[in-house]
Amino acid sequence: MSELEIHRHSDPSSLDRALAEEIAGVLASAITVNGCASLALSGGSTPRGLLGCLGALPLAWDQVTVTLVDERWVDAAHPDSNARMVRETLLAGAAGAAAFIPLYTAREHPSQAVEEVEAALAGLGTIDVLMLGMGGDGHFASLFPDSSALAAGLDLGGERACIAVDPPAAPHARMSMTLPRIIDTDKLILHITGADKLEVLERAAAERLPERLPIAALLGLEQPRLEIHWAP
Repeated sequence: MSELEIHRHSDPSSLDRALAEEIAGVLASAITVNGCASLALSGGSTPRGLLGCLGALPLAWDQVTVTLVDERWVDAAHPDSNARMVRETLLAGAAGAAAFIPLYTAREHPSQAVEEVEAALAGLGTIDVLMLGMGGDGHFASLFPDSSALAAGLDLGGERACIAVDPPAAPHARMSMTLPRIIDTDKLILHITGADKLEVLERAAAERLPERLPIAALLGLEQPRLEIHWAP
């Protein structure tokens, strides 16, 4: 689609290295200007290589705060925990000096922890870099099509920074940033791989129906403009 500006990489490893360098550069600039930097990450399997590359780069990691865009409602030792994935990749080496704000609490359901998590995130202000992935159904964060929470999650006039989600098909209840909180960033990145994901993205751009393909809500934004990185 001509209206989509996509940074195309030859393979996932090349994408991981290039994007890691770009993110590190933005964080370093923020540290120079503000004395600190913030980074919000998505989970899943796609970003594992990228986070490993990023964590190996020299940076004043003790001045960086890392958080998540969404989290499955499982404890940090669970194999499905996004926090666990971040700790095993990005925070495994020198980057372990970064501060980490989890979205999971000991509450039974994320609906009981929304205000607590919002308070923990409030001190970040505008996030320097926020990285998203996308599912084959067009969801980003934990804003799924056919979810009863989708309308509230995509409401640009909404006052919530986070929302509890019970996905109709995916496992585990979730805590997710809402669209207003997601776009409160200086750099918004979408990181996807595979021909199938590219086809979904192009369909979302053509249809512009966020209720069917939620990623459509981010396409065409002027500020922040979605920076798309893709590899086959």
